[in-house]
Amino acid sequence: MFARPETVKSALRVALLVGVMAVVAACTATYRKHGWVPGPDLLSEVVVGVDTRDSVAETIGEPTIESLVDDSGYYYVTSRVKFFGAREAKVVSRDLVAITFDRAGVVDSVQRYTLADGRVVPLERRVTDSSIEDKTFLRQLIGNLGNFNPGSFLQ
Repeated sequence: MFARPETVKSALRVALLVGVMAVVAACTATYRKHGWVPGPDLLSEVVVGVDTRDSVAETIGEPTIESLVDDSGYYYVTSRVKFFGAREAKVVSRDLVAITFDRAGVVDSVQRYTLADGRVVPLERRVTDSSIEDKTFLRQLIGNLGNFNPGSFLQ
C-alpha cells in the first residue's frame, strides 16, 4: 500500500533534477534579430555619383526606413536584442547603412554606423500624446460643465 523509501527518494531526485533544469532553462538569455543590412559585397555594387534610387532598390532591395521629409536617403537597419529572464530587453548590437541621395536622386554617399559610433538611437514611431493623460473622471466632468449648449438638447 505504501511506496518503498527507495522509490520515493528516486522520485524526489528526478523532481529536483527537473526543477533545476527548468530554472536553468528559464534563466538562459535569448536573442532576437530584427531587420536586415546589406553586406559589403552588395554595397560595393552601389556606385557613388552613378546609381539612382531605383537602381539602389533594385540592386540591394527596399530599405528598412526611407527618408520621409526630404527624400534624402535610404536606411537599412538591423538590431540584435538580448532578453534575459524578467529583465528589460537590451540592444546588444545595431548596424545601420545610410545611403544618401542628392537633389537629382543620385547616390551621394554610402555610410555604415554601429552602436560603437555613438549613442543608442531608439527606432520607434512617435505618437501624439492624449491631452487627458493626467485628468481624472471628476476633473474631466467639471471641466466640461461650460462646454455644452443647452439649446442643442431642446431640438
